[in-house]
Amino acid sequence: MMTVVLASAFSMLAVASTVVFAGPAEDQASFQKYFKDRFKETEFGDFQNGVYSIHEDSRQQWEDIEEFPPYELAIERGEEMWDEAFKNGKTYADCLGKEVSKIRARYPHYDEKNKTVVTLEGDINKCRVDNDEKKLGWKKGAIADLSAYIAFEGRDEPVNVKRPESEGELEWYNKGKQFFYAKRGQLNMACADCHVYYSGRRVRSETLSPALGHTTHWPVYRSKWGSMGTLHRRYAGCNNNIRAKAFDAQSDEYKALEYFQTFMSNGLAFNGPGARK
Repeated sequence: MMTVVLASAFSMLAVASTVVFAGPAEDQASFQKYFKDRFKETEFGDFQNGVYSIHEDSRQQWEDIEEFPPYELAIERGEEMWDEAFKNGKTYADCLGKEVSKIRARYPHYDEKNKTVVTLEGDINKCRVDNDEKKLGWKKGAIADLSAYIAFEGRDEPVNVKRPESEGELEWYNKGKQFFYAKRGQLNMACADCHVYYSGRRVRSETLSPALGHTTHWPVYRSKWGSMGTLHRRYAGCNNNIRAKAFDAQSDEYKALEYFQTFMSNGLAFNGPGARK
């Protein structure tokens, strides 16, 4: 028992020390190796399926749900939104591009001109504002429907976030990295505590998912919600779970976290929308 505990402790220390001093390329290699070593029976490409890549019983239930996926209506509503013109006659395609299958894989990315990270949902609402339409709510509803349609059309496109190199890119990358590993809330926990160091272990009736691939399958229909939700809705829920004050959806903190996590998942494929418990 003592050997297992010590091995686990040394493994955590190795990951923590690596991420403190390494750059993005080294971070990514170390991060992916950690999960490959931790879950040796899981093929790398399967990590895009979250907890279902490591927990066979949950995977069977998920595959049964996918026979009649609960996000189908969201995709249909999203397609209707995509095809419907704004009052000025323009459409989302005029902002995001007419080849819808290529859109999802562009996000998130760093915008050098505006010195910020751009997300899919961010550009959806920017498109609306630029065309004199009201913004959509960030966490659920219409924005999740449209995002679901775009994600569905972009399935199997590779996750390939450009490696951060410029000063601005590195600043945002390091902000997301710091958020991922920093402890917060009354429970004094970090994202990495649950989804790196204790991934695969059980908390009550749930198995903690590996962080590798976390951002590939959004937006998601969660049974707990009874509806679709965006990635930033889930980030807020995680913060609430550890009794930390949640940030606003599309805050700098959550955009940076999405940027960092998606870069960590380079080499996988986008496969949203998804269904989760």
